[in-house]
Amino acid sequence: MLDRFLDKSLLGYTSLGYRWRAHPSIDVDLTGRVAVVTGATSGLGKYTATELARLGATVQLVGRNPGKTEEVAKAIAEETGNRAIQAEIADLSLMAEVRSLADRLETPIHILVNNAGVLLPTRTETAEGIETTFATNLLGHFLLTNLLVPKLAASAPARIVNVSSGGMYTQRISVNDLQNARGRYDGAKAYARTKRGQVILTELWAEALAPWGIVVHAMHPGWADTPGVSTSLPRFYKLTKPLLRTPAQGADTIVWLCASDEAARSTGLFWHDRTPRPTHRFAGTRESAEERRAFWSELCRYSGWSGTLDSLAAER
Repeated sequence: MLDRFLDKSLLGYTSLGYRWRAHPSIDVDLTGRVAVVTGATSGLGKYTATELARLGATVQLVGRNPGKTEEVAKAIAEETGNRAIQAEIADLSLMAEVRSLADRLETPIHILVNNAGVLLPTRTETAEGIETTFATNLLGHFLLTNLLVPKLAASAPARIVNVSSGGMYTQRISVNDLQNARGRYDGAKAYARTKRGQVILTELWAEALAPWGIVVHAMHPGWADTPGVSTSLPRFYKLTKPLLRTPAQGADTIVWLCASDEAARSTGLFWHDRTPRPTHRFAGTRESAEERRAFWSELCRYSGWSGTLDSLAAER
């Protein structure tokens, strides 16, 4: 009853919601498992990488800044006593760098956490001419995941965890404006649309990759006190700071989805606080099957990836 109340209330997004729900410790040995975590130098990504290392996994941290990424990798190794921590440098908003990263990463890969993201106040474009929020939060992860599917399939059982946001509940995908070029740019809406896109991809990937032993889930962390929130949403941050979750609380479900036996028994779900949640709460946010097909085609066009859902794991 309490969880049901929290799920329908914004209180469920807060640190109070986290504390009022049960979160047993994660006691799983991930020795021999290899995890790739994008956006791993701060906030949710850094905590996720740290906890996976603490559980024994080999962790490959993906970050944009070489110095910072190396520093975080060393800090995690020292904190956890796990020396199998590697730094990989790539800007996921640039498809050329995503391709280079996918080529460098070696089999096995058992866990992929698509976490890197930005929320920008103004519309900008990358050096490749793609709107930055769309490129970073959605397109880069789309391309990286598809390129890594053969390596994930060869390492199966494997898992993909997409870090979305509760903000996606407010938006539907706009296939004809994925680059947020129409009308006045709204950073929060652009961000939420990419997070809606992640949930759609989760469901599409889950169906296509299940026969190959790859589980795909999405989650939202609630309201967490991270550098991205404090920098990108200063008013929201100031107003809600006493109720914000710690990065550890926000990332708890990410780690649980990566490690727990329970999370491997299903695929294609959207989780919050270790419990599957609805993917729609408001009218007008649902997309049709035709829009899903068009969405996939547009992502292929922008990223330069020419595969289909049916061909994904066939490259194994």
